[in-house]
Amino acid sequence: MKGSFSFITCLILVVFLPTLGQAQRNRQKEKDKRERLEQQQQEEQEDYYKKWLKEDVVYIISEEEEDVFTGLTTPEEKEQFIEQFWYRRDLDLTTAINEFKEEHYRRIAYTNERFASGLPGWMTDRGRIYIMHGKPDELESHPSGGAYQRPYYEGGGTTSTFPFEKWWYRHIEGVGSDIELEFVDPTFSGEYRLALHPEEKDALLHVPGAGLTMAEEMGMSTKADRPYFNPGSLESRENTFMRRKDQPFQRYETYTYVQRPPTIKYKDLKEIVNINITYSNLPFKIRKDYFRLNERQVLVPVTLEFQNKELTYKKQGGVHVAKIAIYGIITSITNRIIKEFEDDVLSSYQPEYLEQGLQLRSIYQKVLPLDRKMRYKLDLVVKDLNSGKVGVTRQAIIPPPYNEDKFSASSLILSERIQPLVDIPRQDEMFVLGDVKVLPSLGKVFPQQKPLGVYLQLYNAGFDQTTLTPSLRVSYKLLRGGDTMIEVVDESGESVQYFSGRRVVLIKSLPIQNLEPGKYRITVEVQDRIKNQVVTAADDFQIIAPTQLAANR
Repeated sequence: MKGSFSFITCLILVVFLPTLGQAQRNRQKEKDKRERLEQQQQEEQEDYYKKWLKEDVVYIISEEEEDVFTGLTTPEEKEQFIEQFWYRRDLDLTTAINEFKEEHYRRIAYTNERFASGLPGWMTDRGRIYIMHGKPDELESHPSGGAYQRPYYEGGGTTSTFPFEKWWYRHIEGVGSDIELEFVDPTFSGEYRLALHPEEKDALLHVPGAGLTMAEEMGMSTKADRPYFNPGSLESRENTFMRRKDQPFQRYETYTYVQRPPTIKYKDLKEIVNINITYSNLPFKIRKDYFRLNERQVLVPVTLEFQNKELTYKKQGGVHVAKIAIYGIITSITNRIIKEFEDDVLSSYQPEYLEQGLQLRSIYQKVLPLDRKMRYKLDLVVKDLNSGKVGVTRQAIIPPPYNEDKFSASSLILSERIQPLVDIPRQDEMFVLGDVKVLPSLGKVFPQQKPLGVYLQLYNAGFDQTTLTPSLRVSYKLLRGGDTMIEVVDESGESVQYFSGRRVVLIKSLPIQNLEPGKYRITVEVQDRIKNQVVTAADDFQIIAPTQLAANR
């Protein structure tokens, strides 16, 4: 019997060890795949901003703006900059569209279609001028070059030219009026170059005795006297009846100015980007979370937190009361007002509890339903009505691009209190998501004696067609310095609080009383065993001892 038992044990090990090894390899493959996808997404985002700067707006962005943009580090800052960049050039702020932006991208498309010549149209000289200044008021085209009778102001006489075009603008802001530009194709390749001198189109310029001007034919001057070879010769200017705008130094000035970025409506750069928390004398914390509502919308809870010790309490009717007025406005990238809101936050304590209350925090939340395919700007102003202290912040709101087919997750919320509700409120209430009340911890500091609450929503999960339920494996890991201190694995769906065809809601309470005070990281890895897809959410937090609790509140 003993020998048989050993044989069975070995057989089980032989059968199951390869299976366990294969599972580990599969998990590693999934992890590698996720890392490659995240890296690809990051590279695509970096390529997007690089393309925007070096291609989309390369001809219209000022040096000051470019310096500001290249100094930004986060996607949120860059998005806010791009929004303000187009806003500052909007021709009519009363309309829903930005006419300047629409016209700019139309010009790029036009140049790529009409001026390509081995190079994309936007990279050519004609493309650059067209993108910057638009269609000329008049255009004279000589696509084949050939015989050319010079006008009197070019010296008269007959010559042969390369293909060339003349563009005339009635007025260009920042350059002047009566602007004439010439583009010459000396290589017959279709790439017309902006000419500095009228002689650049002359195919016989360097051929002795050919293509002479009238003065040269009469022996009154030679080719060496032409402004092309001798721009400082006053005699050559007088003999050729040169127009003022054709004088060499005038043409050089036009040539330079016409290639500078066009002037913009506003000259200050102070409002280009300002999404970091700023305040005058009332500090507060702010947090934004994102939850998919449906195919068109996301819910964006915006949570504010105030330290009570920063507020002014006044005694009213035997109670100490602090009052905070909150005003917020959501605008689109076209500066259209999406939503405005005003609220009050009251914090009150009986006299005997005031000292204790000053060690605590006051929290406020506004839940905003927004179009998930748009980007927004949030401006907030908060005021302590008892002291007059004011705090101001501007934040970018950029909903995640939830893919309809991809298994994905919402923001991860860490909380001291997650409370299921008996009934769903009839109207919007602070901290309520469906039938659950969740108070996010903005400081993410948790006392040892209380469990760590975790809230997460999942989207596009697969469903078992027999049971019509999701099949998920959820791993909750608490790490410190890269080492796993606690891992809780849910294979049975114990942490699934709710599920429907649209979402799965996970709620988990993790005990942390045996962990030492310090900084930690939580990772929630969810494997959809039906779709064979994995999603991960993570965040940092801190555990403190009970004796530290008052100091951190």
